[in-house]
Amino acid sequence: MAPLSYPDSNSMTQIGILFAVACALVTNLAFFFKQRGAKRAPAVRSTHPLQSARELFGSRWFTIGMLIAVVAWVLHVAAMTFAPLDVVQVVLAGGIVLVGLMADRVFGFRVDRRQWMGLGLTAIGLAAFALTAPGGGGARASFSPSGMIAFEAVLCGLGAALIVGPSAGAPRQHHGTMLGAATGILFGVSDVSIKALTGIAGAHGVLGLLLSPWLAITVIASIVAFFASAKSLQDGAAVPVIAITSATANISAIAGGFLVFGDPMPSGAFGITAQALGVLAIVVAAALMPSFRGPELGQPAAAHG
Repeated sequence: MAPLSYPDSNSMTQIGILFAVACALVTNLAFFFKQRGAKRAPAVRSTHPLQSARELFGSRWFTIGMLIAVVAWVLHVAAMTFAPLDVVQVVLAGGIVLVGLMADRVFGFRVDRRQWMGLGLTAIGLAAFALTAPGGGGARASFSPSGMIAFEAVLCGLGAALIVGPSAGAPRQHHGTMLGAATGILFGVSDVSIKALTGIAGAHGVLGLLLSPWLAITVIASIVAFFASAKSLQDGAAVPVIAITSATANISAIAGGFLVFGDPMPSGAFGITAQALGVLAIVVAAALMPSFRGPELGQPAAAHG
């Protein structure tokens, strides 16, 4: 009998990339369905989370979007199981270029020149990470607990600051995109925790996974992100909110790959400079896109859709 053969590291990474490509396409589709449903639901209220959740799921389009998002989540977990976190996020980042096309050609949004410029800057910024990521990290999921705690505490603090932005004096007209950024950061918290859980499950089985504090962090971050995302889609224009959410989620998770799981970081001045400029491009895009106030489909309505 011939010995069993197992996929090598390169083959596993390629499998993970295929899952990530599928995840990018499905994630964008889920965002647009959720946006259409959220616009038709009553405003999300932090003081009544259960009622807000019922009202959101009372919108048919939002429910469809969430079901599609579950498929995207499964694809994402599968991708992270087979490939390094930074590689997965770089592939997912490529999905940003499809946001404008899907908005304009499929869902009937009017995407103006400033939004196209913002999407272009976002794509350029994320490409800077793709072109300078050294690769070769493997699908490692080992980490230092103290490093994980510090990293996720910083992300949670940034997310909380963005959620309460208007209360702290930030312009209220930008609250939709600020909530989008907070959502992306919390998705990053969840992604980093899920990556850790894949390693814990492999080493300690299902019981170790269920007893892990990172499972609780994943659940809490996902719940807060759920409400922040729905509110961001209600308060902001679809294209900038989706783009900023995707960009901040990708940057947060890529940073987690570098800082928590030890994925190789760029070496040399060129790689470091490219990634710094990439972050700057995304920040400029975040400031540029919310200025759009043209007509959009799916304006808020009192009735459920």
